Amino acid sequence: MKKNWTLFLMIIGMLVLAACSSGGSGGDTEEDSDSGSSGGDDGEVYVLQAGHSLPDDHPYHLGFLEMAEKVEERTDGRVKIEVFPFSEIGAERELTEGMTLGTVDLVVSSTAPVTNFVPELAVLDVPFLFNDRESAVEILEGEIGDELFAAMEEQGIIGLSWAENGYRHVTNAIRPIEKPEDLEGLKIRVQENEIHLAAFEALGTQPTPMAWTEALTALQQGVVDAQENPAIVADQYKLYDSNQKYMTLTGHVYSVAIYMMSKDTYERLPEDLRDIVVEEGQKIGAMERDMIVEMEQESIQTLKDNGVEIIEEVDPAPFQEIVSSVYDMVEHQDLLQRILDAQK
Repeated sequence: MKKNWTLFLMIIGMLVLAACSSGGSGGDTEEDSDSGSSGGDDGEVYVLQAGHSLPDDHPYHLGFLEMAEKVEERTDGRVKIEVFPFSEIGAERELTEGMTLGTVDLVVSSTAPVTNFVPELAVLDVPFLFNDRESAVEILEGEIGDELFAAMEEQGIIGLSWAENGYRHVTNAIRPIEKPEDLEGLKIRVQENEIHLAAFEALGTQPTPMAWTEALTALQQGVVDAQENPAIVADQYKLYDSNQKYMTLTGHVYSVAIYMMSKDTYERLPEDLRDIVVEEGQKIGAMERDMIVEMEQESIQTLKDNGVEIIEEVDPAPFQEIVSSVYDMVEHQDLLQRILDAQK
């Protein structure tokens, strides 16, 4: 009996030692994990939030979805990107400010809201600035574009790639617009942008700056007669249901957009992961622009199919001559002249 009791105690002792050994092993694993984080793979999953203001079938969104898929694949699931359309996590101004504060990770936006932090970008809002899309892309992806991205980084925003929202055109509920005189007296919603406001004042309209969410109601209620936006926006927001009977393809502004990343987010990611996110972000601008070109024509056809009269044969020269007066308003005249000279 005594031998059996001794054997029992020995077994209990072995079990206790095994348990202690197991606990010690766990501690070693935790230390290994800590030391491994400085080397790259810390095992943590990083979830980044990407936001924009347009619908989930817009190229803005589709570009981010492509980026999210590639990033997750290349990082073996260590970086996941959640994409929020329709200003779900903030309008463009709020999203841009969020990047500077480190509360928003990724954004695609038109340049107008970013000018609040990088005033040089306001030059890109000048009407008839670019001869054509090809000229715009060449300039933005060259030395001038690099300088603008450098100015953005000083404000806590990393420019990933240049995108677009297409050419802006005028729609209205009153009459076809074929020449500048046809705009006389129209109440038109414009972006909250001083240059655009001045340009449409010069064209004889009554411009009313307001946020896009307010503009839809204003168009439906007849508070304003007209608006200006790319065809894809007119299509996706069904402006033919908001009294917009005519669209004139003025192409008065090539609407530049930017895929961006918070510098705080960039610095928070391990080096190997941040490089992958940036590399994929640099690719989606060109892809997004291609989608815009294709969808723009589809949108024009959709608008026609829904009863919108499209005025396609428009001589831009008279419009351009009138709005050239706003060029003197531009703060960064040297940058403006460099862009104009690069297209001569």
